[in-house]
Formats: sequence, structure tokens, C-alpha cells
Amino acid sequence: MSPDCDVCPDCLKELFDPLDRRFRYPFINCTNCGPRYSIIIDTPYDRPNTTMSDFLMCRECRKEYEDPSDRRFHAQPIACPVCGPRLKLLGSDGAIADPDPLAGAIAALQQGMIVAVKGIGGYHLAVDPFNSMAVRELRKRKKRDEKPFAIMTDTLRRVEDLAHVSPIEARFLSGPERPVLLLRRRDGNDIAREVAPGNDYLGIMLPSSPLHYLLLGASLRAVVMTSANLSDDPILYRDEDALKELSGVADLFLTHDRAINAPCDDSVIRVFHTHPLMMRRSRGYVPRPVQIPSIARDVLALGGELKAAICLAGGEQGFMSRHIGDLKSPATMRSIEGTISELKKLTGITEGVVAHDFHPDYHSTLLAGSLTGLPKVAVQHHHAHMASCMAENRLEGEVIGIIFDGAGYGSDGSIWGGEFLVGGYSGFRRAGHLREMRLPGGDAAAREPYRMAISLLYQLYGDAVFDLPLDVLRGVGKEEQKIFLQMLEKGINSPVTSSCGRLFDAVAGVLDIRGKMSYEGQAAIELEGEAERGICEALYDFGVLPGNDGLILDWLPMMRSVVDDHRAGRMRPDIAATFHRSLAFAAAAVCREIRSESGFDRVVLSGGSFQNRLLSEEILTQLEADGFRVFTHRLVPPNDGGLALGQAMIAGRSQVCV
Repeated sequence: MSPDCDVCPDCLKELFDPLDRRFRYPFINCTNCGPRYSIIIDTPYDRPNTTMSDFLMCRECRKEYEDPSDRRFHAQPIACPVCGPRLKLLGSDGAIADPDPLAGAIAALQQGMIVAVKGIGGYHLAVDPFNSMAVRELRKRKKRDEKPFAIMTDTLRRVEDLAHVSPIEARFLSGPERPVLLLRRRDGNDIAREVAPGNDYLGIMLPSSPLHYLLLGASLRAVVMTSANLSDDPILYRDEDALKELSGVADLFLTHDRAINAPCDDSVIRVFHTHPLMMRRSRGYVPRPVQIPSIARDVLALGGELKAAICLAGGEQGFMSRHIGDLKSPATMRSIEGTISELKKLTGITEGVVAHDFHPDYHSTLLAGSLTGLPKVAVQHHHAHMASCMAENRLEGEVIGIIFDGAGYGSDGSIWGGEFLVGGYSGFRRAGHLREMRLPGGDAAAREPYRMAISLLYQLYGDAVFDLPLDVLRGVGKEEQKIFLQMLEKGINSPVTSSCGRLFDAVAGVLDIRGKMSYEGQAAIELEGEAERGICEALYDFGVLPGNDGLILDWLPMMRSVVDDHRAGRMRPDIAATFHRSLAFAAAAVCREIRSESGFDRVVLSGGSFQNRLLSEEILTQLEADGFRVFTHRLVPPNDGGLALGQAMIAGRSQVCV
């Protein structure tokens, strides 16, 4: 089963050929391109088993379909203006808004209106990215304060007008997968700052369907194309749901009558060295399997709580599902159940065992419990991250794993997130971790970096923390100061964590880059942005200390230098750059200690913190200079979107079930 593919050059030529019978037909395709995964209902992949079964082929399409010498021989989505799907432009009341759907949608976008556009895998919300008022209105209606919007434009030439593009990045942009690629914004472009506020990168993609090519061109240089969903719900793809849920968001709906059976959000990548670093693996890549070391039994792995994606694995293949979303949403929980059935039907794999996260309260864990009659394997979060990177690199034996992320339930019941593990698929031990700090306010600390800054500063200065002349502390009133001191001193609603993500939040808070976040990872992203503009002249000190459960990477000397430099007026980008590089050198130092004790020289890098390109490059460079063999993610995300692959490997090799 092929993933959905972009328009091929032959179809694109016909699309704009006035003499071709499919001239400007938004659903042109052939055996080399077009929708696949999103329209399949059942296997085998034949037209009656797709949503194209609603359209009876005309005589000319039938002739092409049955001719082995024709480019459209057995192209299941084959269609033309006579017999295929048709566009409609609807108002929010569902009534026809314009007899010429394309012209009406283009005119609406030019006037600053918001248009819901039905694409290959679901609906997008489109708006003019050069119109600040229109982008602000979209943010207001979608309730998305600052998280960046993706942009679509139609040629590489136009991409280069907006952002810096290397030859490797151009190759990924132009590939049939058509991912959203994170590219550094070019100074002087006229994209509204509201598209990606406080961010030096733009998420840009090229068209992934004929409809997109027709929308863009002479009339529109680019459009915002952001997934049409509310909050953390899955992407909307059914027409009736889109009209209902987006009636107060979109002014118009550019839709059509070809149904989507398998919704699929846009994939998001950035380039790391010469290969893709997946942020989200979905349209264009799913359901392409990942080749893995052989497992003894078939597994359904349910992933984690955030960025959920499931995996069905058997033999030497792991089939990762599309990106589903955050499982705290009831709509996402309904979606994951449908995705399991869909993937089982496509792959023919029937679960022999169910793998899930070790956290007892994750929705995925509760879902596993509801699947009666099947053995279960609970997998520790960071062990799954390590196994995920091992699996896609087809590694056997034991390795050192640097697993840096936001949070995961540790084997000891505490909150892990800055881990140095040693082991393989059959087990692991915690060989080291970052120095722990408290989370004042519990979950609130993961949303408000100023809390983490206070926690970090408390470790340095104790009760005198609020005497410091730092901007991050100025808004903390006297009563709130007392509460913070009690929480940190007595551990009230302040669990400890070794999280690398929270350490980044703390530094962003201390440097007054970000005190409160409007989306996950915002503080770390903005800290990385500062660091990319800075210079590291000398490393900050750090310690590697013995602990009760392995080595402790002591960042306290490093943080004292960060605070001292900030108070002395050193440029913020230089402090951020030095912090990144110092942490990389510290991580390498811990690995050297582990190697001297274990003899292992292979290191895998996994966890959400390795979405940070600068941190990844610094750690990789230093480890390789120290003689380590380093393995990173290329096929699945390092974040929790790749977790299920690791769970599947561990459960597929495990002999222990519940």
C-alpha cells in the first residue's frame, strides 16, 4: 500500500495544458501519483475498495484504465471532469457560495478571508500570509496564540524568496512526500510576523495535490495552510464535521465529493546533517513500513500520551500509524481506536501482544487495559525511546542511550527526562541522569518556564532567590514568593525531575526569553533560536558526580555561570550558545565514564529534546570526536511520535507479559 503522493510531472503538465481534457481538473492523477492511503477502505487496493467506488468511470477513463501501455493503467483514483469528483465552494451555512469554486476561493483569500480547504488527508485552514490582520483573525478564531502556522507556496524559487534553502532541503521539499520543512526565515521577506511569532524558522511546503497548484500561482504567491482542527483534536476530514466544527472559524469551505477514509496530517521535518529529522511522521510517509530487527511475535504498540502514533509490528517490519494527536482529547481517543482497526486491515497483522507505556494513568495504558484477552507488556518510557532509535538503525546487542525529553514515568516512580541508559531490547539500567530539580506547581511548571527558573535559582541561592535583580522575578509578588519558598523547601506540590526539557525551560526563564508558554516546547525553541545567533567562546563548568542510581551530570556550576553572565550584561545569544555547547560536552563526558566502565562505544540519541538541531549537532560532533559511534533518528520522530516503535521491539522480544 503506497503513501499518498504529490502530482507527478506528467500530470502537472497536463493540468496546465489547455488542449488536454483534464486541463485545470483538480483531481488529475495517474499510476505514478495521487491519493492512495487516504482513500483506501479495504485490501486489496482496487477501485471498489476505495472511496473512488462512488464514481463510475466514463468511456475514456475506462479505456485508459484498461490499457497496459497507458500511464493510467489500473490507476485506482483515475478521474476526469466528466466522471470524477467535483469542487464546491460553500458558505458556513452549507449553501453554494460561488458557481466558480476556485475563483471564489482565490478572491476570498485575496480579501483576507479564512477558507477551509479539503486536501488529500483532511481539511486545512488557509489565509493570506502577507496579511497581518487576516493571520491575527485566524489565530483568534482558532484559539492558537503563538504556535507557528505552516505556509504553502508553489515553486522552489518562491520558497527561496522566503527562506534559506540548501540543496538537501530543496530535495526533501520537492520529494513526493511533500512534508512541511522547517527553514530559516530570510531577512526582508514580507511574510507577516504573526505567522511564526518569536521564531526564526518558517514551516514551508510545496503543493501536495492538483487543487493546491490551482489555488497558487499568479494570483497567490503563498497561503497559510494549517491543519483544520481545534485545540489538540485530530485533523477534520469529514465534510459534515468540518462544516459543524469550523462554522465559527472559516468564512468559506472549498470542498469536494471525494471522501477521505484515512485522515492524514502533514508530516513535519527539519534537515539534520544530510538526513531528515522527523518532527511528525504522517502524510507521504504512512503506511510505509520501517525495517526492524526480527521479532518473535506480532505486537500492537500504543505509544504514549502526547503526539500519539501506534505501531503494528511483525517479523522484520514495523508499521507506524499516521500522527494521531494528544490522547487527553476524547476525539483523539476515538480516532486511535479507528486507526488500530484501519492499520490491522491494511497490514494483515493481528496483535499477539499489546505494548504500552509504564505510566499507569496514560490514556494509552488505560486503552491497553480495555483490550481484554491479550497479553500486555508495560514499557518504561525512556527505554522505549532508546529501543526506537536502535530499531530503525537495526542495531542488536547493548548500547548507551542519551534520552533527553520533557517527562516520562521512571522505574522508581519519579519523573525522568535527562537519562543515560545502558542496555538493549531485553532490558536496561539507569547509568546516569541530569541533576534533579523540583517542579513547583507540578504540571503548571511544564507550561510556565518562570517557575522552572525559580526552581533552578533556588538551588543556587536558597531563600535569597527573590533578592536577585532578574527580570524573570519582577512579576512575582510577595505572597507568591512565600508560596514558592514553602513549596521548594518542603516539596509541597513540587515533585523532582531530571528532565532536560525543564532544564531548557529554566534557562529560557532565567534569560527572560519566555516566562509562560502558549504551546509545548516554545521556550526551548526560542532558546535554540537565540543560541543559533550566538558565539561560544569558552565552555561553562559542569560536574560528573557519583549518585545512588548512576552518575549525575551536575549542571549547577553551568547555571551559576549563566546567571552571572546574564547579570553582567553578556549578550543573550552568546549565553544560549554557550549553554548548548557546554551541555553537549557534559553529556559526552558522562558517556566517556560509562564507556570506561561498560566497554560500550555505540550511542543512540532519542527523546523530544533531540528535535533541537543545535543540541543534536553539538552532542553528535563531540561524541564522534571522542571515538563513539553515534546513531540518530531518520525514519521516525525522536519525540513521543516514535515511541510505539520502541515499545513494539521490546514487547516483540520480551517473554514477560501480564
